[in-house]
Amino acid sequence: MNILITGGAGFMGSAFIRYILEKNLVDHVVNYDNLTYAGNLSNLQSIEHDDRYQFVRGDIRDGKTLREVVKDQSIDTIVNFAAETHVDRSIEAPQIFIETNVLGTGTLLQIALEYDLRFHHISTDEVFGELEIDDPKFNENTPYAPRSPYSASKAAADHLVQSYFETYGVQTTISNSSNNYGPYQYPEKLIPLFITNLIRDKKVPVYGDGLNIRDWLYVEDHAEAVWQVLTKGTIGEQYCVGGESEKTNLEISKHLLQTFEKDTSYIEFVEDRKGHDRRYAIDISKIKEELKWSPLVSFEIGIEKTIQWYKDNQSWWEELITS
Repeated sequence: MNILITGGAGFMGSAFIRYILEKNLVDHVVNYDNLTYAGNLSNLQSIEHDDRYQFVRGDIRDGKTLREVVKDQSIDTIVNFAAETHVDRSIEAPQIFIETNVLGTGTLLQIALEYDLRFHHISTDEVFGELEIDDPKFNENTPYAPRSPYSASKAAADHLVQSYFETYGVQTTISNSSNNYGPYQYPEKLIPLFITNLIRDKKVPVYGDGLNIRDWLYVEDHAEAVWQVLTKGTIGEQYCVGGESEKTNLEISKHLLQTFEKDTSYIEFVEDRKGHDRRYAIDISKIKEELKWSPLVSFEIGIEKTIQWYKDNQSWWEELITS
């Protein structure tokens, strides 16, 4: 397999590249990334000298460069991790989310059609909207109801992917994952933000009452799930991927405070995010039954490994928060 990974210098994309190379699953990997603020080639230092790996800097809206890469590298598969992802940033500046997440995905799909490529699209549980506390979990049949510019842009991209399967027969699949966490995550996200703050003896900012619930998935488990969907998933289908680990933001805050031996005075409640969804939760029955995938890393083990990584790699994240 000669695989093009878009957004491969980001948190989730780099984890996937490390996974497939360390397990010798592919012949050649091209990491195509525009190196925006969250793209970081140091995420891939462990494999950057691997003969099977190549980096190309580029924008997924740039069809000319993408076509050259696909032809020159004999690409047969695209996995699209490239996206603007931070909800707060999408509220402040939605246009780049529309351009990258929607138009960029459209460009990739057109190339997949032209060159008869296998195409897997990485999406999010946020496209399904908001759950109340007692609502059943999201699954592949849950109607889309995005509530932020970010989730709306990802929903639009999902619909484009499905349309290219239905209309043109492009070999597509989609995975909608819950919140990923783990090493190399950009420190604006909740878990690395809280960890890096506590390492520096700073308070952790908790939106609203802190009772918003998310399902948490260790990033290496996500990488394996994507590989299973890519290689064994039914073409034209969608798979929900979650960690079966629902936590409120307040629970995570208190867990981290306990680990760092700090009291609740380190929690700083701040004004809630606009349109802040109350709960996300993922039903992973389909991927469990069809592809025999389940998360292997519990939240307790995953968060311990994540904390230790940020402690051991302080220079990596300090450079990001001061740049």
